[in-house]
Formats: sequence, C-alpha cells, structure tokens
Amino acid sequence: MKILIIEDEPFVAVSLAKIVREIEPGVEILGPLGSITDTREWLSKNSPPDLILSDIQLADGISLDIFSGEKIFCPIIFTTAYNEYAIKAFKLNSIDYLLKPIDKNELGAAFDKFHLLQSKFGNKLYVAQLKELFASFSEQKKFKERFTVHSGKSVSLISVDKIAMFIKEEIIFLILNDGSKFITDFRSLDEIEEMTDPKIFFRANRQHLIHIRSIKSYQSDDTGKIIVKTNNVKIGEVLISKERAAEFRRWFE
Repeated sequence: MKILIIEDEPFVAVSLAKIVREIEPGVEILGPLGSITDTREWLSKNSPPDLILSDIQLADGISLDIFSGEKIFCPIIFTTAYNEYAIKAFKLNSIDYLLKPIDKNELGAAFDKFHLLQSKFGNKLYVAQLKELFASFSEQKKFKERFTVHSGKSVSLISVDKIAMFIKEEIIFLILNDGSKFITDFRSLDEIEEMTDPKIFFRANRQHLIHIRSIKSYQSDDTGKIIVKTNNVKIGEVLISKERAAEFRRWFE
C-alpha cells in the first residue's frame, strides 16, 4: 500500500511516517510534500497513492484547494486542527480527522476506517459529497481583516494592510509598517497564524509572523539561512532557518 504524506513541518512528517509504519508494516511512504504547488505537480506526474494523509494548513494555502475541482482519486485523512463544524462535516462524509499531536491509537482507528472506505470509494454519490465538502470549506475559510490592539487605556482597530508583522516576546506585539508597536490579546503566534491569510503572512520562526509587504529584500548567508530586510529600519531584520528557506522562497515568489 502506498501512502502520500502532505505536511509542511518536517519533524511532524517524520513522526507521522514512523507511526504509520508501526501501524501498517510494509507500507510505502511517499513524500512528504509541503505545499499545494508541490503536491499538484507530484500528482500530475505520478500514479495516485492508496491513501493520503494531509495537513490542512500548508505553506502556500489550504490543502483542500488541491482536491476541490480536481478528480478525487483516493481517500484522505486530515491531520490537523480545525473548527467544530469542520470536524462534524469530516465525520459525516466518512473522512477521518486527527488532532495534532498525532496519537497512535487514533491513527490506528483512522486506518480501520480507511479499510472500510476502500469498499465505498468508487461510489459516485460519495465522490460528489466529497467535492461538495471541499467547496464548502473553501467558501467558509475567511481570514481576519483587522486586529484589536491596546495603547495605554485606548483600544484601536488596525487593518491588515497596515501590519508589518507580529512578534512574540513576553507577550504578542503587533508592529505597523512605520515601526509602531502595539500590545495584542493573543497568547501565541499559532493562534494568529490560523486567522491570517497564508498568501500574505509567513511564519518566519517562533518569534515572527511577517507580512509580505513589509519585506524589502532578502539574502542567504553561508549556512543557508535567510536574512529578511524589512522596509522600516526600526523593525530590523528577520532570520529564517535553513529548513524553512525553500518554503519561504516559494511563498515570496
């Protein structure tokens, strides 16, 4: 059996592959693929796998975009957190859903469901329902257009196009294009990342979520890391690890 892993976090992909081999010895692991672009290219050049394990949020968008409008060629198990309504929809349409970090027992149960899925996958009604589900998710996914910030006792709304980046220090700060710094109510950048459009915001590292318009230029250093220069000297430079360098280039270009 061939299983394709679509996951943009290398450590998660390796861990997932290890658990899969423990549950289903003898499987052939394909990938991992970390973006919509890479996945579409791979699918166009290779025979379809027997099963796909896919994260929803990828480097260049939502993985559902890979399948909506395309021929659905095999069952899919999603391996990421989504909202309550999404979970219900996945269950109703016989697609399994696993919350990260992946639990071995839950993944095993998902494979049991996969083996049941194989017998009904060719059903035209099932395929039609699957496409309808993908289309509904594309419509539902909306990103925040403004954020609330605090300055002293004042509370203000900042539109996304004025934001240069979010920075995590002791708390989460929102930085404007002019270098102004505001306190937010968020506890993690992961939370903000889920709310922002991945086409215009990039998670550079654990401390920075940057807007594409804030980037003046970038260059690689001798170690393969990327140094991003922003449009405002007050903001300074942002470092991107060697592991995420290729992903950043695809996103920026």
